[in-house]
Parts: sequence; structure tokens; C-alpha cells
Amino acid sequence: MKTVLVLNGPNLNALGWREQGVYGSMTLADIERSVAASAEKLGLAVRFFQSNHEGALIDEIHAARGTADGIVMNPGAFTHYSYAIRDAIAAVDLPAIEVHLSNVYKREPFRHVSVTAPVMLGVVAGLGPIGYELALQALAAHFEHGR
Repeated sequence: MKTVLVLNGPNLNALGWREQGVYGSMTLADIERSVAASAEKLGLAVRFFQSNHEGALIDEIHAARGTADGIVMNPGAFTHYSYAIRDAIAAVDLPAIEVHLSNVYKREPFRHVSVTAPVMLGVVAGLGPIGYELALQALAAHFEHGR
């Protein structure tokens, strides 16, 4: 069974009460339950990790080498400036998909740039929590067909 590491960056622990008009009312725990159910249907194992600290996320990415087959990551604000996270994703050489709950292109101009996207297999943005499930489906297809 393939294992997917699902990473969430800064402020995603505040889902459910943070800017509900932008991020919705689901908590991170709600999303994780939904993702776990989807993973089970796809025959995937999932492991979850959230941190507000860049170094902790990098450590978790490094630890994924040899323990995970792919990564789904919502880098949060680190998307726009963390070359360190970008380099960590590139270094572990695992298929990774970037997820954003909101449509970053409908928001402030600084959110339109992702420094992490160039090392990702793909990006899902603006579809809310289902974006995580779509990312899992894409990884499952990648594992099966190499695309």
C-alpha cells in the first residue's frame, strides 16, 4: 500500500474559525477525516502533519524520504516565499501536489505567485476541502500509471 504524507502549513490549524468567508467552516480535523476516508477508498495510507513552523515542515518532508510515496501539501503562506520548502520537496524526489482551499488568483496579487509549484506534480486551488481529495486521486493515478 502506498503512503501519502499530507502536510499543512501555517494557520491551517485555525480552520473552522479563521476567515470562514475565505476558508469555510470545516476544521483541519474535519478535512483530515474526509481525506482519510477518501484515501481508504483509493487503497492509500495517509499520514498527517501540520505546523506553523517552516523548519518543522522541512524536517517532515525530509523524513518522508523512505517512509512515504507521495506528498499532498498546503504550504499556506509559505507558498509565496519559502525557497527552503521548495528545495526540500525537490530534494526528496517524491511526487507532490500543492493544495489551496481558496482560489489564490482571486485574492491579493502576492498570492498569485507560488515558489513551491515548480517542483510539484500539480496544483489544486480554489475548490475548498475537496481539493485534498482530488490531489489524492491524482497521486493514485500517478502511482498506477506514472502520470
